[in-house]
Amino acid sequence: MMFILLYQNILALNPRVKNHALMSSTASKKLEKKHWKRNPEKNCESCMKLENNFDDIKHTTLSERGALREAMRCLKCADAPCQKSCPTNLDVKSFITSIANKNYYGAAKAILSDNPLGLTCGMVCPTSDLCVGGCNLYASEEGPINIGGLQHFATEVFSKMGIPQVRNPDLPPPDQMPESFHSKIALIGCGPASISCASFLARLGYDNIAIFEKEKYIGGLSSSEIPQFRLPYEVVQWEIDLMRDLGVQIVCEKALGQDGMTLSSLKEDGYKAVFIGIGLPQANKHKIFEGLSVEMGFYTSKDFLPLVAKASKPGMCLCSSRLPQLHGTVIVLGAGDTAFDCATSALRCGAKRVFVVFRKGFTNMRAVPEEFELAKEEKCEFLPFLSPRAVIAKAGRVSAVEFCRTELTDAGEWVEDQDQTVRLKADYIISAFGSLLNDPKGSVSCLGSSG
Repeated sequence: MMFILLYQNILALNPRVKNHALMSSTASKKLEKKHWKRNPEKNCESCMKLENNFDDIKHTTLSERGALREAMRCLKCADAPCQKSCPTNLDVKSFITSIANKNYYGAAKAILSDNPLGLTCGMVCPTSDLCVGGCNLYASEEGPINIGGLQHFATEVFSKMGIPQVRNPDLPPPDQMPESFHSKIALIGCGPASISCASFLARLGYDNIAIFEKEKYIGGLSSSEIPQFRLPYEVVQWEIDLMRDLGVQIVCEKALGQDGMTLSSLKEDGYKAVFIGIGLPQANKHKIFEGLSVEMGFYTSKDFLPLVAKASKPGMCLCSSRLPQLHGTVIVLGAGDTAFDCATSALRCGAKRVFVVFRKGFTNMRAVPEEFELAKEEKCEFLPFLSPRAVIAKAGRVSAVEFCRTELTDAGEWVEDQDQTVRLKADYIISAFGSLLNDPKGSVSCLGSSG
């Protein structure tokens, strides 16, 4: 009898077979799911408010623990394909080894020795197409080494140490240097190219270097065309301060071709060498946008991004700038990094909906995956295979844009089908083309009767 009772008790511990189903409505389950953080609502009411929000947002940021763990994964490859894929030929395995040994100063020294803009590149460089894309761990379960994140971590830690850049102690004293090292050198434009060039010249021992910048602010594209939430102004300022530690002078509000400054006048003033690093001064503009202005709701990336930067980057400009006041629907034309910067910035300027429209498909997109993912997270919408054909204006303002369909032929050429058109309502247009549509190398041919 005791055995039978024990056996029944043991059977009672086993799960019972249910003889009926328990039904719950889908609505009740969705309501219950909201209590879990990993199941947020995916509607516009639950989206993060982006207007006037320029908080730093970087997917590469690593904690010390994360950086050490990532550095320990590195294989320290003999042929180092990551280094061969880097345009600055950065000694990647060397600085990662220093991080793994908690030698953050040594890591930053290795980075900044090869690239004076090490912190900027650690934050915005398209590593997925360069060093990370060449990593031998790319096909592994954990994926490639987060090289950009490690570079960002090491240089950011170094920036907080407050260590200035000093003249190379292996060089002879300045008064014993050859006369050529005292020659006057001029650099036009205080952007990334000139900052890097001036830093390397000063490290070699040249001590009479001047950079001429046409704007009131310095940093060039890094300051004026990369938004604050991707590259804070203090990062650019810190790299410029490192350059100034070596005695490089910066003269603002002085441009080549203005106020009598020409190559001939610089030569007359005793400058022995001139480096021109002015970048792309004017934006590419399609012929259909001729006659349109900012007042009508049309911007180029060269118009829009500097306005956003001046208003959102404290310390960059002493003028009392305001963000562009956008509303309604914004159409951004292009699929490069600049186009996505314009799209995410437009949301912060008050736009309710942002469409990124481009001529080719997602597989032909020039923007790096990080830029695309950020725009997708912030609810930008994407319309591929469309090329602008005409702008419709009403009451002196942009009202809509007419597009025609583009297709890829078997010969690998992109063509427009003028018989397939679509019209999109737009309150604002931002043109961020990387190349002119009527450029033979980047243009599309026409199909259809109305081409």
